[in-house]
Amino acid sequence: MKILVTGAAGFVGFHLCRRICGNGDEVVGIDSISDYYDPALKYARLSELGIPRAAADSHDPAPSTRLNGFTFRRLSLEDRAAMGQLFADSPFERVFHLAAQAGVRYSIENPHAYIQANVEGFLNILEGCRAAKTHHLVFASSSSVYGLSQRRPFSEHDVADHPLSLYAATKKSNELMAHAYSHLFGIPCTGLRFFTVYGPWGRPDMAYFKFAQAIDGGRPIELYNRGEMTRDFTYIDDAVEGLVNVMDHPPCANPDWDSTNPDPASSSAPFRLYNMGNGKPEPLASLVAALESSLGKKAQVRLLPLQPGDVTATQADLAGLEADLGWRPATSLEDGIASFVEWFKEYGRGRT
Repeated sequence: MKILVTGAAGFVGFHLCRRICGNGDEVVGIDSISDYYDPALKYARLSELGIPRAAADSHDPAPSTRLNGFTFRRLSLEDRAAMGQLFADSPFERVFHLAAQAGVRYSIENPHAYIQANVEGFLNILEGCRAAKTHHLVFASSSSVYGLSQRRPFSEHDVADHPLSLYAATKKSNELMAHAYSHLFGIPCTGLRFFTVYGPWGRPDMAYFKFAQAIDGGRPIELYNRGEMTRDFTYIDDAVEGLVNVMDHPPCANPDWDSTNPDPASSSAPFRLYNMGNGKPEPLASLVAALESSLGKKAQVRLLPLQPGDVTATQADLAGLEADLGWRPATSLEDGIASFVEWFKEYGRGRT
């Protein structure tokens, strides 16, 4: 197959490319290599995929020297002409759309970046899939779409119409846009609502990475809402296995879908939404304890108020993915953090 992975230099995209390359498929990865966080980490990920920095910086296709069947191109999602040409050159059968402008707090100060990358960019993906008659589009949504909902665990079958940040609103917009294209043009679309993915080669803007840097450097960590928060942490290997499982199972129209009582997670079109998490909410204290244990150092803690755009708790209902694909996460928070810290000690120190 011909497979496109957007955000190939990003955290999840990198791990996915590494997982699916060498299986006999033709994999093309694209990324803008933005400076939202240190691009050096993105170049390092690409290097692990066999793409040297000089090739990554070129706008010409850069063939991999390490992984069979992998090609990298530096492209911006919002470049309409370039994205159109990409799909014209390679009519992809599968598309993993993982690229996005991430970050809840950053969206408060930089809203235009989110509309450009997450809305305009996603439209270009949808148009490309329509032109190429793509067999399956798998796209990353976010647990942040649940917003003000106080129902636990979060279920894809519940309405999620009250986001707390523009980032969350753009992810909800992606779900609506994908459904429209699925309905109009028959494109099978699966949206995955990721819950706090973490692990080796992760994003330095995420709390677990910041905490590791602070604890390792003897600096205090900042716990918002005075530490009274829980998160559903998803280890990267579990998330990637979920993506691979979803890839070969494009959704069909739900024959039982009822327009008088519409299910948000499915449709009369070939469209499906799933949660992808661990299913087990962990207090921030457990995250800190796991980091302290793996780093061999105690954390200094500063307790701060809740930040705008934050939710106090997340928990994924995983019944959908388990019932349809038999997928369940396998990694505990303690084991996942231990693997992250092992990588951090060798590669992650100093990443910003």
